[in-house]
Amino acid sequence: MSEPVNAFDYAAVLARCARGEHEAMQQLYCQEGAKLLGVVMRIVKDRSMAEDIVHDTCLSIWQHASTFDPQKGAPRTWIFSIARHMALNAIRRRDREVSVDLHDSIELADDATFQQATQVQDAFDWQTGQRMDECLRQLETERRNCVLHAYVDGLSHAEIAAHTGAPLGTVKAWIKRSLLRLRECLA
Repeated sequence: MSEPVNAFDYAAVLARCARGEHEAMQQLYCQEGAKLLGVVMRIVKDRSMAEDIVHDTCLSIWQHASTFDPQKGAPRTWIFSIARHMALNAIRRRDREVSVDLHDSIELADDATFQQATQVQDAFDWQTGQRMDECLRQLETERRNCVLHAYVDGLSHAEIAAHTGAPLGTVKAWIKRSLLRLRECLA
């Protein structure tokens, strides 16, 4: 029994992406989006993170389609290797993140120690708050608004997308990249 022939021409679609044809990227996503999500989900084991990685993978494919070299491998292999590398990098970044809470790191022996710890926390919050305001001002207005809707108003990504009229994947990408920029700014 022979295997069915797949008429989808990955190399041609990548060449069209390299020329800037949006329809080609849409065709590629329709052809492989679900499979990419499945592969990434097996690596990161988090649906939201996997969706962001697939979005970033598609952007990377779009931006780097001109670098694909058929002499070095199959186009489908190239596409999935980008997704796999992005997923592994996301896992590495996630594993390196350390959450520190000042209240947890100070042992409170008595009221004086508690008051001192509270003063340190208040000073830290004030300084961080000022720096955060400066960093937020550096973000583009729509991206800043998405972050504020998510973390101040408590809206979900879907609610923000409905509120702003932007696609859900775009809202997720804006928030993710804005948080990275804020982290860099605050460092």
